[in-house]
Amino acid sequence: MKSIDSLLDRFCLNHPKLGIPNLMLIISAGNVVVLLLDVFSNYTFSYLLRFIPGAIFRGQIWRLVTFLFVPVNENLLWFVFSVLLYYSIGTSLERTWGTTKFTVYYLLGAVMNAAVGLIMGLLGFAWLETANMYYLNMSLFLAYATLYPDAVFTIYFIIPVKAKWLAWIDAAFLALAVIGNLFRLNIPMALMPVLAVLNYLLFFWSDITAMAGR
Repeated sequence: MKSIDSLLDRFCLNHPKLGIPNLMLIISAGNVVVLLLDVFSNYTFSYLLRFIPGAIFRGQIWRLVTFLFVPVNENLLWFVFSVLLYYSIGTSLERTWGTTKFTVYYLLGAVMNAAVGLIMGLLGFAWLETANMYYLNMSLFLAYATLYPDAVFTIYFIIPVKAKWLAWIDAAFLALAVIGNLFRLNIPMALMPVLAVLNYLLFFWSDITAMAGR
């Protein structure tokens, strides 16, 4: 029986036109534009784009797409750092995987977030932000670290750390986010990290099981 990731690989090979070239550039540029518009609107513009199920149910269907471009960090320094980091990681993944596979990875994660976000809206969380791209972006780093475990990142421009060790920190942060939000009974926010990890597992299941068997 073929694994899920091999089926996804076959799907991507059979549908090469599904890829969106330079997808991470589009996402990053969109984040920059939205942040600038937020600054000039006293941070009200992005509210029109966020994933709010109640607003979507009332006809604001553009939110099903525009939440992809809402910055997840409004602190300017961290915003610049995160946009540059995830742009670099995303373009590296696209070069390694090919445009179609990277597009499917990113958009499948977005679709899962949107689907669960809508379900949460139907279950009584209609006016909460039930989906965003924060944890999906973090899953990009897990994917990168799996493909390039020995790549070195410089923390605070001083301390060199390999990607595989940072990935463990990333995974621990995701686990703590789930636990913390469960304690606060914030079910939508508890599910977002789970979806990000699930998306990662779908594409790396064979690699993970192979490592576990060693």
